[in-house]
Amino acid sequence: MSTNTTNTLDIKLLGKEYRVACAPDDREALQAAANFLDAKLAEIAELTRSSGERLAVMVALNISHELLALRQSPDKAIAVDAEVARRRIKSIEARLDTALAEHKQDGLF
Repeated sequence: MSTNTTNTLDIKLLGKEYRVACAPDDREALQAAANFLDAKLAEIAELTRSSGERLAVMVALNISHELLALRQSPDKAIAVDAEVARRRIKSIEARLDTALAEHKQDGLF
C-alpha cells in the first residue's frame, strides 16, 4: 500500500495489489477505505469460506446494508462505529498473531 507521484494510489486487498485513480487530497481517505474493505473482505472470507466474486458481492451487500441503516438512523452511528472499531481491532490482532507465529517459527523470537 504505497503512493506514487501521479494521481494514483497503490492499495492491497486480500494480498492482491491494485492501482486506483486518486487525487492527492483524497489519498488518506481512500487508503482508510481500502483498509476497511480489506478487513471486511478478510472477515467475511473467514466466516463464510467464500472467495472471488461471491465474496465481493457478500461484502458489498453487508457494507450497503450498514450504510442504509446509518442513513435511516444516524443516532446509531456511534454504535456502528464502535462495532467497526472492534472488527478492525480483531483483524489487526489476527494479523499480529500470524506475524508473530511466523517470526517465532523462523527463530526471530
